[in-house]
Amino acid sequence: MTTGLGVGQRQAHPVRTHPAPPRTDRPATSLVTGPRSPGASPAPSPEAQAYLRWARRVAIGGWVALAGAIVWGVRSGVLTSLSSLRDFLDGFGALAPLVYTLLGAGEAVFPVVPGSATIIAGPILFGPVPGLVAAYCATCLGSVAVFALSRHVGQDLLTARFRPATVQRWLGWLQHRHFTRWFALGIALPLAPDDLLCYLAGLSRMRWSTFVLVVLLLKPWALVVYTFGVLTLLSRWVPWLAG
Repeated sequence: MTTGLGVGQRQAHPVRTHPAPPRTDRPATSLVTGPRSPGASPAPSPEAQAYLRWARRVAIGGWVALAGAIVWGVRSGVLTSLSSLRDFLDGFGALAPLVYTLLGAGEAVFPVVPGSATIIAGPILFGPVPGLVAAYCATCLGSVAVFALSRHVGQDLLTARFRPATVQRWLGWLQHRHFTRWFALGIALPLAPDDLLCYLAGLSRMRWSTFVLVVLLLKPWALVVYTFGVLTLLSRWVPWLAG
């Protein structure tokens, strides 16, 4: 009887369990889940590896094509003056700004030359207003392409595109509850790292509609300030280049 009572008493006492530790495998902010979460192994995903291969090929091909175009332009006289270059481009009609727009948009995904140089080239080649419109279209298309690519591949694309120190410094902005507001402010500023901001936005939970609206509405202000600011400096220091 004593043994049975003791067993019964032991069964009556609830079993004490320690609370489970909080989960740490998910970041504080809601990130879009690409092939790899931010806390995973640093080994690049197949998508990121494919991007790196294409980026190297496009960069090499772009530099070779650029060098060949410069040599041809100097020998033919097209690049001997800005007026000769504009006359050459005018012969292609609307095709010239269209090609420029597509190349400028692709520059955001596969950079060959700095994007700032591509933007300022529009007003120089096609005039202030048509060139600014072409640069605006190129920037918006490139931003959308970067956002879509980042959302599809995930953080591996960010680490493949930028230096690790830069990635770690900027990833903290994803933890900010007002990331969308800071993103909008960065897009409106003329010297903000637009490509990096768009990569970060692709990792966030930002809606497609919000991203497109921010880029379409705020990017023109940054382009106007940056473009005409650079053109003003060129007109003072390199007047023949500013046209």
